[in-house]
Amino acid sequence: MSHEGIRFVSEEEARRAQTGEHDLPADAKTPAKVRVDKSGGSGIEIDWKDGHRSRWTFAWLRDACPCATCHDEREKSGRKPGEPKPKPQALLPMYQAPPRPESVTPVGRYAISFHWNDGHQSGIYSWDYLRRHCECGEC
Repeated sequence: MSHEGIRFVSEEEARRAQTGEHDLPADAKTPAKVRVDKSGGSGIEIDWKDGHRSRWTFAWLRDACPCATCHDEREKSGRKPGEPKPKPQALLPMYQAPPRPESVTPVGRYAISFHWNDGHQSGIYSWDYLRRHCECGEC
């Protein structure tokens, strides 16, 4: 049996093909400098090789976790990456610590991973994913 002409694509590639998104130039998704303000708790900032600068808060990053479980949960509830879950209505809301990474780890040359203070750690934030979800007014 021949497999000629069969091409396997990732879920992300298939989604981009459906929505008509284009590939980003290499410099647009290659960081020149990455700053993670773990001690201050403000978030992450990336200077890209194309000269652009992007910033995300830890809350946005946690709500935009790209792992399969979080992605499916967002899709089912109709939330966009970075959009928080609705809070349950209760008489006395429970305190929840703001999202903060306990550790931050590079993943090869293509991504970064966070071990969050709520125990979650399966999301791998690729540079492509982060650049496509840049929060600046220009993007």
